[in-house]
Amino acid sequence: MRARVIGSGVSGLTSALCLVESGFEVEIWAREFPPHTTSNVAAAIWYPYKAGPADKVERWARESYVRFRELALDPESGVLMREGIELLPDADSPPRWRTTLDAFRVARRAELPEDCGSGFVFRAPVIEMPVYLEFLRRRFVTRGGVIRQRAVSSADEALSDCPLVVDCAGLGARELAHDRELHAIRGQVVRVERRGVERFLLDDFGPRGLTYVIPRSGDCVLGSTVENDREDLTPDDATTRAIVERCTARVPEL
Repeated sequence: MRARVIGSGVSGLTSALCLVESGFEVEIWAREFPPHTTSNVAAAIWYPYKAGPADKVERWARESYVRFRELALDPESGVLMREGIELLPDADSPPRWRTTLDAFRVARRAELPEDCGSGFVFRAPVIEMPVYLEFLRRRFVTRGGVIRQRAVSSADEALSDCPLVVDCAGLGARELAHDRELHAIRGQVVRVERRGVERFLLDDFGPRGLTYVIPRSGDCVLGSTVENDREDLTPDDATTRAIVERCTARVPEL
């Protein structure tokens, strides 16, 4: 029972850990390791966002919520349960995934900015990715998993001496899986001091663009941008200033 996982971001490490815990002999092949992965800079928060198909996402969301809630009991996991608010321009029906949560309610008028018509307050897992990725890596290696730094040029290369390969290569899957429809969506974020901020904030409909504030153990991640088909990793100073401005407008404590 041998398996090989390509990639060492959150999908790769999670897949590898699940396999090794199920009795497989597992090795990871990866070109880059944390902190040099996309996963490492994610905010990150549990939220079913722009994902499909809906029936599968609903089940995945429910299962992952329960698992992250369990992980939040381990102080080494980097997972925290936090209350937060999602802002909406108009009154809207509560999402179907609300039944999964331990706490969910419609926001009170006093909790909303003047330009928002409604909102939801709920409790969700916030995952501090640098801590969480190391937590996954440590558990994988402790259970006998092997990690090798190796760039993979084709799926055939990975399958040459292993019957099961899991492709978690991110954009690298364009070549490995010959999937030319796979494209990048660039998101720039800003990391700042937490300054006592305890609630996360999500605003996907504000006039100045996608806005979120995700408080972690010692900092906040502010976002963001959604730039299709752009793979440039150089931070843009004007974008940084715009993100800080609109996040501070929503959360003055920053």
